[in-house]
Amino acid sequence: MANVVNILFSSFISHPVACVLLFVSLAHSQNIVVFQPSYLTATGPTVTALLLGNTSDISLNVRTVSPSNKTGSLGSPSCVAQVTQWVLTKEPVGKTAVRVQLRLDKSLRLCGENETDTDCCPEPLCVLETLQVSACVGGTPQASLLIQAKIHALLVPANAGSDNKTAIPNQVYQTLGSCPCDLTFRACDTLCCCDKDCSIEDLKLFESHCLPGPFGGQVSPAPDYQCSVQSSDNSPDWFPFLCVSSPPENNPYLGLFYQGDTIASKPGPSFQGPIMSAPVPVNSYIQGSPIFTLNDQFFTIPQKVLGRCVNSAPVAFLKNFKVKCVTLLRSCPTGSPLQPLPADLRIKVKNGQGGVALVDVIEEVASDLSQFILSTDAAASSDERLVCENVTLALDYKIYWKGNGITSITLAHTVGTITLNSSVALTTRYSAVFLNGEFTGEPNSGNPGYQVGRPVIAGIVDTLDNDTGSIQRTSINLWKPVSDGFCSTAEKKPVLFGENSTSGCLLPVSRQSLTQCDLLRETVASLQAALVTATYVAKSGNPDPVIMTDWINISFVTLNSSTTMEDTTSSCYGIPSHQHIRVWSLITGVVDGIPQKDIHALEVSYSLSPWALDCGGGDVSACVDPMETQLFPITSSVTFIDIPMNPGPPKTRFQINFTEYDCNRNDVCWPELAFPFTKYYTGEPYSQTLAKSLILVFFFIAASILGTPWRQIRQAWNCANL
Repeated sequence: MANVVNILFSSFISHPVACVLLFVSLAHSQNIVVFQPSYLTATGPTVTALLLGNTSDISLNVRTVSPSNKTGSLGSPSCVAQVTQWVLTKEPVGKTAVRVQLRLDKSLRLCGENETDTDCCPEPLCVLETLQVSACVGGTPQASLLIQAKIHALLVPANAGSDNKTAIPNQVYQTLGSCPCDLTFRACDTLCCCDKDCSIEDLKLFESHCLPGPFGGQVSPAPDYQCSVQSSDNSPDWFPFLCVSSPPENNPYLGLFYQGDTIASKPGPSFQGPIMSAPVPVNSYIQGSPIFTLNDQFFTIPQKVLGRCVNSAPVAFLKNFKVKCVTLLRSCPTGSPLQPLPADLRIKVKNGQGGVALVDVIEEVASDLSQFILSTDAAASSDERLVCENVTLALDYKIYWKGNGITSITLAHTVGTITLNSSVALTTRYSAVFLNGEFTGEPNSGNPGYQVGRPVIAGIVDTLDNDTGSIQRTSINLWKPVSDGFCSTAEKKPVLFGENSTSGCLLPVSRQSLTQCDLLRETVASLQAALVTATYVAKSGNPDPVIMTDWINISFVTLNSSTTMEDTTSSCYGIPSHQHIRVWSLITGVVDGIPQKDIHALEVSYSLSPWALDCGGGDVSACVDPMETQLFPITSSVTFIDIPMNPGPPKTRFQINFTEYDCNRNDVCWPELAFPFTKYYTGEPYSQTLAKSLILVFFFIAASILGTPWRQIRQAWNCANL
């Protein structure tokens, strides 16, 4: 056994997860306990290790040990408890594992001079000792853990920081402040020679490597083009005419900072849980405000928060939601929300108008549990099965509202009987819909233009008795495969404005199905048609259901197959396997500087493709067995196309055929050679540009005449005359 343990310890560094699993298996099979690891070096006040094996009757104790003067060993483990400065705790993390934690019950603050408090460290090396943790059963040690503790005291700066930030002086006439590199309050910053907190000894360390330039507190030297820099002796020929006369205070760093002032510090972020204040009831409801019960508590329904299901989430006024929560049941539920009491559902809610609305509960029993139970374990014997009755499967709330109040609330409580073998994955539905009369108060997707990421609003004509039509809202959907990815279990997701997307699902098809191609085409076409049941799409994000000019017709186009072929006994052609949605949008205006986009047209087309069984790769079962199936993809996609707001004038024949002088289609643009004189320069009016350019040309000619070339010409002329 010792050899096996040594081998496992030697391989722990390279394979820690595998070693832990082997230890658990070894300890469980031999009914022993071991510490993992068996030796630790502690440099902090907390030490954690694992105790693996049969830990049911194990007791733990800790003591301080020291090596013997004669043998040098630490001695055998002991079950006698000893008082130490460490607190020992244990926490089970499984059936065969216990997390053991030691925490130092002492402050690591360094003691001050003449301090009598014993809860501090008299020396910088605060703790230096060897600990032995023993696992005992009935007074007999079974395993031990050695910990070498070497902990230093926490050193805190003598000068604590101030609660206020550094006051920056007026930056109007001072370059970046008096010392921009002084970043630490009451501490010397390295390489910052203007830092007042640096002593003379500190400055000697880096005085030859000070930060240069304005950011180091040193004003940059004047550039060569300043008129005050060059002297008449070494100045170039062009200097008197082209130098720049500017005061040294005029530099590009002025005005980068605001007026300095002392700002009181704000409390920083805390890792402690926030203290939730009591809810404050409101007199009347507005959109988004929480709904309260009669005892001034939040009216809650299970919802998803940050991707996770929360059993008690407040319901917001006029905010519809529909979620699904998956719960793994190993035993029958006993509390809310899966097993609520009648009083938990029939709640009195404040209606926002000084009255009370009672939740009217309608009980429904579900006979088909296939849409609620995702998976079960293997069948067990009848004695091991557990029957759970009246388990909540769905909570569907309908909240009727008018003005700023609630008129009534109805709840459809769906229950069912679930049989447990060992575990069941239960999917529970929760929804809340706000209805104004009998119409659902659905949110808009923009005001007025569509917002990116909001659903595209579609509709169908709802004919009334008085021969006036209105549009009933619906959505345009794509496939949303879940679970196994089959089309029979796939869900639908709405098309979001401005977001291109492609999705699909899998349809099992057998050889027998390929002999009935017309039926197969109708099946696939009905599946694809269920994604887009609307006939109209809203132009803007807030359409009026009774104004037909706010809606446009959806065009449906069926694309023929690229090749015309006939069906055979093992293949079918013309299957509408891909549905593509194209949405054309354009900018129709600007509201507060934000462009507003409307939908100009929407087209739904279908691509036809042939389906045939694939019998390659050695798998010929689908081609032999008429009931064996293969998976074929059914896809859907959406593409948004922006229509340009101003396409510009049409190009001339010269612009189309000759590109030598076209700056947009040629790398070399000859018209831009004289850029300030051409129409391409639009920074200033053309008259001013021409005047300034002529003045600049005059200065260049004058500099050439008065400079070195003219002097050489004059000297040559004088020499020729002589």
